[in-house]
Amino acid sequence: MKQILKIFIVFLIVGLTNSCSPDYLELDPLSDYSDAAVWNDPALIETFVNNIYRNALGWPFAIERLSDYVDESHFTPDWDVTNFNKSLITADGLLGWEVDWATPHTLHFRWAPLYSNVRACNIFFEKIAEMDYGDDQDLVQIMAGEVYFLRAYTYHYLAALYGGVPIITEPYGLNDEFEVARNTYEETINFIISDLDQAAALLPPEQGDAGRATSGAALHLKARTLLYAASDVHHEMSSYAPGYSNPELLGYTGGSQDSRWQAAKDAAEAVMDLGYSLVNPDPAPTDDITQNFIDYFISYGYESEDILLQYFTPKTDENWDGYNPALYCGPNGYHNWGNNVPLGELVDEYEFTDGTSFDWDNPAHAAAPYTDREARFYATILYEGSDWRVRPSDVQGIDPWNKIQVGHIYNLSGEMIVPGVDTRSGPIEDWNGGKSGYYVKKFIDPSVDPQYVKQDVPFRHFRYAETLLNYAEASIELGDEDDARTAINLIRRRAGQPDITATGDDLMDAYRHERRVEMAYEDQRFWDVRRWVIGPEAYHQTHRVDVRYETDQAATNYRQADGSTWGDPIFSEAELGGDARAWLDKMYFFPIMRDEMNKNTLLIQNPGY
Repeated sequence: MKQILKIFIVFLIVGLTNSCSPDYLELDPLSDYSDAAVWNDPALIETFVNNIYRNALGWPFAIERLSDYVDESHFTPDWDVTNFNKSLITADGLLGWEVDWATPHTLHFRWAPLYSNVRACNIFFEKIAEMDYGDDQDLVQIMAGEVYFLRAYTYHYLAALYGGVPIITEPYGLNDEFEVARNTYEETINFIISDLDQAAALLPPEQGDAGRATSGAALHLKARTLLYAASDVHHEMSSYAPGYSNPELLGYTGGSQDSRWQAAKDAAEAVMDLGYSLVNPDPAPTDDITQNFIDYFISYGYESEDILLQYFTPKTDENWDGYNPALYCGPNGYHNWGNNVPLGELVDEYEFTDGTSFDWDNPAHAAAPYTDREARFYATILYEGSDWRVRPSDVQGIDPWNKIQVGHIYNLSGEMIVPGVDTRSGPIEDWNGGKSGYYVKKFIDPSVDPQYVKQDVPFRHFRYAETLLNYAEASIELGDEDDARTAINLIRRRAGQPDITATGDDLMDAYRHERRVEMAYEDQRFWDVRRWVIGPEAYHQTHRVDVRYETDQAATNYRQADGSTWGDPIFSEAELGGDARAWLDKMYFFPIMRDEMNKNTLLIQNPGY
């Protein structure tokens, strides 16, 4: 067993990137220590726990993120993302989720790595139970709280992906019998909540390292878990899985949905009572609200809104794996790859400053689609003519004005004569770049040139804005509309948007809109589409923006010498070629891979696979 543990630790230590204090990063690899040495030394135990963090939280905003698998963004290289979005996954292949290149980016969404993380948690609990840590007992108990949280976090994703799953609480060895049946969905949720209650009891409200779980993080995950559990996908199985013989694996077969909404609301309110608050909640008329948002998302944490952060390796690190959102997703006219780009479906959701919805069928909107949009739009989206950071030296001659170029210039005969430098036909990197006419701005630090240096600002897994949204949703479902509007309007006021006054179905629509734009690119929409049972609304033909200029001049550059454009831009919505998505109801849950089914014959497959 000791040798098994040692091998497993070697596996866990690969790719350590999670934050925590610099001193532990300088420790020798765990594989250099004996089993006894690891579990007698709190510093080595902490390193073991740090690896669980890394494998639980995964790699947000790497090349692939959940935004690509829903109507938020387009993964430009396509690969197998397109197949996934056409509902083509089977029990024999997740098409892009299980292949080698995707492994680092999808650890927290696939069966085997998730259960490897569960095993790590169980090893921790088994080993610390055998030891007396004396003066270090309090420290070890805090780590125990973190591991309860991390096991719950892992099971939260298992439940969201698969429904009810086997609940494993012991570290099976290679020679142990490990055929275990799936627990019901209700049993799985109850187990997650139990772990989170234990985590909240053991964890302090603050930790010296902002990247570590706290009691607030445990309570926030509890609220999110209960919100998901109360959602329609777990109460209306017959609507998408008629005839499935094991509905208890997908959701609840008895009890009151209202009682579950109440539990979700109470859990969110418990987080609200802890003293978190939105950053810059009441901007003054003179405030630059857009810049407030930008500054928050490229800050290093310890903000009032932060509940759980994930830190990354420093800028000086030369390992190019992992977190580099600017390189992966930035405009190709900056020598970035432009892999993950916003779809028109997301961009068009952002309101005007007066609260009016954008509409391509409105001629005034279509003529000036980027004028007077709300602050979050300008903080999240790079669009035609956006001001951005200074171009690389070899591009400055083409664009000395540092403005995004995603359009094309045509002569009066309709021939394209000058492509924008940030298009795939541009002169810098015509093999890279987005296809939607937009690039993402949120999370990207403009002071860092990602060609040479990685940014190291943290990714925000949990923040207080989500807490308020979770509270609002549960309140709407319970008919507590005043409570919902109060929570939603806190977020809107921070964004500089007018309060909503909607009621009934209009209030739910307003809420879902608000959740979509506030949490854009934060791994929320993928789950929301599924738990709301609105797959057909999200998986369809996607859209881009077409931007063109027409001139009778012999244009050789995208802008004239004085920086002005060649006439007024002509904007239109267009289909994004090759991205016609399709929905099958089996996609509300993932298949258990056939090799897992073969290894564990007690498993029951999800419907449609």
